[in-house]
Amino acid sequence: MNKLSKLLPVLALVLGATAAVAFTPASSQSSEHGFDGQNWINVTGLVPGPDTYQCNQDPQVCTRQAPNSSASPVKTGLFINNMD
Repeated sequence: MNKLSKLLPVLALVLGATAAVAFTPASSQSSEHGFDGQNWINVTGLVPGPDTYQCNQDPQVCTRQAPNSSASPVKTGLFINNMD
């Protein structure tokens, strides 16, 4: 019983940390950019389709979180700009 009472503060800390992570709201939508070979296109919030953009089955990076080639990838495929 004495060992259990010594572990209570640790258990409370673990429970508190778990609750903090579980109830923290997700961050807002990150930006998304595709490169059409000449320009970076901001496609944040757009749904891929025939009137916006498409990512084909290519294994390369289609869109990134920022308009530069070293930014984190968002979607895979070859970026095809249909908004012209």
